[in-house]
Amino acid sequence: MSRRATPLLVEDIWEAIEKIDRYVAGLDRDTFKKDDKTIDSVVRNLEIIGEAANRLPENFRIQRSEIEWRKIIGLRNRIVHDYFNIDVEIVWEILQKDLPNFKSKLALLRK
Repeated sequence: MSRRATPLLVEDIWEAIEKIDRYVAGLDRDTFKKDDKTIDSVVRNLEIIGEAANRLPENFRIQRSEIEWRKIIGLRNRIVHDYFNIDVEIVWEILQKDLPNFKSKLALLRK
């Protein structure tokens, strides 16, 4: 497998966040929890975020320790290895609390 360049991985993460934002725009918790297509799309993009984060060079992640890379990668691992036990309530909380913070920190990296 060829190694993807760091700036491209950062863009992959950014694009996945942007997709998630579009998918859940205007939805409330209850609507989200009933929408299997949106849940599947969001979970897939969370997986992409975690996979891209995992492929970032370790020294890059260390130098940007303000971002909780291990937490992001850990979420990906939970999604991939425990897919049938995903708690939609936790996913919603991540979208509401963690993703906006992560996005703002990632925006600074893109400059």
